[in-house]
Amino acid sequence: MNLQDLSLTEIEQGWHQTTTAYVCNYCQASFATDQVFPVADKFYQAAQMIQQHVAQEHPDAVQLLINDASKYNTLTAKQRELLAAFSTGQKDAEIAAATGVAAATIRHQKFTFREKAKQAKLYLAIYDQVFNQPAVADTLVRFPNQAGTEDDRFAMTTTEYQQLVAKFFQSTEPLQLKRWPKHQKAILAVLKRITSTISPDQHFTEAGFNDLLRPIYPDYPLIRRYLVDYDFFERTTDGSDYWRNPSYKE
Repeated sequence: MNLQDLSLTEIEQGWHQTTTAYVCNYCQASFATDQVFPVADKFYQAAQMIQQHVAQEHPDAVQLLINDASKYNTLTAKQRELLAAFSTGQKDAEIAAATGVAAATIRHQKFTFREKAKQAKLYLAIYDQVFNQPAVADTLVRFPNQAGTEDDRFAMTTTEYQQLVAKFFQSTEPLQLKRWPKHQKAILAVLKRITSTISPDQHFTEAGFNDLLRPIYPDYPLIRRYLVDYDFFERTTDGSDYWRNPSYKE
């Protein structure tokens, strides 16, 4: 049993689920999630089969846990013996008689186990809050909707976007591009940054649009073409009018 990969619930129930199957913790018997299993003229789903398996093949599962041989089991031999007795439902007096100690000693040991369980719960809660907190979600920036299927280039976080802008622009006041990027994701970041400086209500002639883009980068026709190709801007067929794509909201 690999405790590192199992949750507390999975350890207690004796089985865990992978992406394709339900697997027994004790013998690694596996039941594929996409199959049904015939038993005595009935058919069972994998989730039902794993529960039946553990109950039938490992009825002593609690004993297996108590006597787990991993380095994480720090119970002494005496503690294991007592826990095994407690698990059978024996009364304190019966356990005391079998072990040759006073019933009060057994009650005290049971109290000690409860206290250790409380300590373990608090420790797990602290550990989970410290080490298993989900990372703060980095939101995705928006791009114009594309006619075809959008690929990984369009999945860009705000952090990625800011990093790319810092990398490829030598100035943002005024906006000046260091160089034209080779990778498409960086190109999208550059186009988005340029578009953000232009009012959604403005219209431009081609000459006026060129005048706007020329200070940003010497090859301004390249920028103009990409802005249209990636739907940041729209234009008339003859190129006499350019305007921001009204469906694209930053």
